[in-house]
Amino acid sequence: MAKGFGNQLVVAISSRALFDLDASHDIYERQGLQAYADYQVAHEDTPLEPGDAFPLVKKLLRINELLGGAPRVEVILLSRNSADTGLRVFNSIQHYGLPIVRAAFCGGHSPYPYASAFGCHLFLSTHADDVRLALENGLAAATLLPSTGQQSDSPEIRFAFDGDAVLFSDEAERIYKTRGLDAFAASERAAAREPLSGGPFKPFLQALHSLQAEFHGDDSPIRTALVTARSAPAHERVIRTLRAWQIRIDESLFLGGLDKGEFLRAYGADVFFDDQQGHCLSASRHVPTGHVPHGVANE
Repeated sequence: MAKGFGNQLVVAISSRALFDLDASHDIYERQGLQAYADYQVAHEDTPLEPGDAFPLVKKLLRINELLGGAPRVEVILLSRNSADTGLRVFNSIQHYGLPIVRAAFCGGHSPYPYASAFGCHLFLSTHADDVRLALENGLAAATLLPSTGQQSDSPEIRFAFDGDAVLFSDEAERIYKTRGLDAFAASERAAAREPLSGGPFKPFLQALHSLQAEFHGDDSPIRTALVTARSAPAHERVIRTLRAWQIRIDESLFLGGLDKGEFLRAYGADVFFDDQQGHCLSASRHVPTGHVPHGVANE
């Protein structure tokens, strides 16, 4: 953890995830960098519309208000913009009253190294290459997909996670991919009492669990869910793994291969993280979704 953040939950967000920059990005694609820069400067006093991650960020920052005292959640802006073209982003942050004060503007380069320097638990971006680099360097990261689902208006913030290759390593998924379902089920039965290794999102889940513990009883505004294609008998190893980690998951859905989208909508996820592109595309029709390009499914 970077010096100065103590026990805070630190989340890095790209400017295109936080705000809708499609119009200006289209200018960049069609007319080039200088036209993009000119457009951003000319419109720097025009607030940007919220992006897909805006509601999630707003809910995260609200946790500081609920706890009072020293802030427990820090959101940091990481951007491929220069500081000059990024002024519109900071002006938009101020317009919406978001308490985001730290940023790295990287002038066209990937900002992922600063996610580690800031000690971030999570990096959310729309740029898949930046996300891959962050994951390869040990950070929890996801590529946010455009979502057509309705955003939850609940004050509670609900996270949903796939299991294998996200919360857990992909060791079990590799057996399924290479040897099939029967071999996977047999292997998981045999290893039911052996905890799975942690995946890229284990540290983020641990940080969320620690933050949940600061609220009493049912007062926590944070809720977590495991939404996995596993079913019995492969459920036991997952339950025992979380027990060994001393982490509580509020809800666990063992779907046995059923489509996850409707269940995520019923749960009311503010964001769902999965390693498989097909699951992500399906889920994004119902809830905000982050693709985690990690593990055997992405090789």
